[in-house]
Amino acid sequence: MEQYIKEQATSMLRYAVPSLVASVFRKHTSPEIFESKRKAGGFIKGICHPNENFAQIKGAGIRWNREDLPFPFNADGSVSQNWLNCKAKIKRYVDAGIKIMAVTPYPREYIEAGLDPRLPENEARVREAAVFMIKDLKGLVSAFQITNEMGVPRFINPLTMEEAVRFIGIHLAAMHPYRGDILIGYNSAGPQANLHVPMKAYHKYCDYIGIDIYIGCFAPATNWFIEFGLLLRYLYGLTGKPIILTEFGYISGGAPKTKEEKTAVLQRYGVSSEKEAREDIQTFVSKLNTRMQDQVKNNASGDWGDFLFQLDFCNHLYSELPKHTVIPRFPHTPEGQAGFYAAIFKYFAKFPYLIGTFVYCYQDSRECYVCGQSDCPTETRWGIVDMDGREKPSYYALRDAWKNIK
Repeated sequence: MEQYIKEQATSMLRYAVPSLVASVFRKHTSPEIFESKRKAGGFIKGICHPNENFAQIKGAGIRWNREDLPFPFNADGSVSQNWLNCKAKIKRYVDAGIKIMAVTPYPREYIEAGLDPRLPENEARVREAAVFMIKDLKGLVSAFQITNEMGVPRFINPLTMEEAVRFIGIHLAAMHPYRGDILIGYNSAGPQANLHVPMKAYHKYCDYIGIDIYIGCFAPATNWFIEFGLLLRYLYGLTGKPIILTEFGYISGGAPKTKEEKTAVLQRYGVSSEKEAREDIQTFVSKLNTRMQDQVKNNASGDWGDFLFQLDFCNHLYSELPKHTVIPRFPHTPEGQAGFYAAIFKYFAKFPYLIGTFVYCYQDSRECYVCGQSDCPTETRWGIVDMDGREKPSYYALRDAWKNIK
């Protein structure tokens, strides 16, 4: 099993029960929850990766866009054109009446720019970059999320978790004095006690804690929405902070592959079984497309065969959604996706400390950004509009679900 899965599982087992118990005894409203919601202007109705069809976006009841920021500086210290382009794009959304949650760059983007955050001598420059971002986007950005999903290998690498905690903490502490009514916080991919527990030293700087939940898509679902509720209760019990669901969604297509269909996929790469692939795993990987090769080489912390065949990357390899990766009553179809959104927002009303959500995502993709395959459902069929911008049933379900949420 990959090391990052082991670390998350071990920490979750240690903190799950105490956190769930604590959530029962914590008050479910607080001045801090009220204040963060006031800053947000009410419940956050957000989306990830929208286009600029502002009339269509707002027609779905969407009022927030979660936007990734590029690293702001060139090698000579001047402001980059990528930053200026992003700032101009953000202004177009704001002028259209859509608020922005800005996601600060990944650690690797700092390293690529010549600013390695792992080196103590660079800490001051990392702090300066954080201050620049919040000051330069003042009046445009309504919330900051410090980087994204530290713990997931393709996002955290090459930092360790200890280094990632420090990286997030430097940003939070640097931005805090300048935030005013801007919300600042960070997120996790699922429960991640191994991130949230060491982050407690920096929670005094946070207006919210974010969590990304993909039950029924990346993780098996056993009992309707109970898993969502358990994770929200767990995180509130662990942190006591207002919570934003910074990513969640439901795939509108995809199905399990039969044994014969999986064998046919393997045969495209010159083997007839996973066992045969493992016998010469380097040769097998060399036959994958470039994007899949890079994922294995850069993100497998242990055995390459385990990364390919035991973790969620096998869903990419086989372009499938496994049999148990579905929420009962909501098949992975456009209609099932719509039903999911219609039902889950009624369920979210049970959690007053949940101050907002960002649906992933706005539009279907022509190929999976992880594996590069057009037939991979994992990262291609999340949208509430299709690849040509036409509204799917989930567009209208989301619009109707948000009408009565304040």
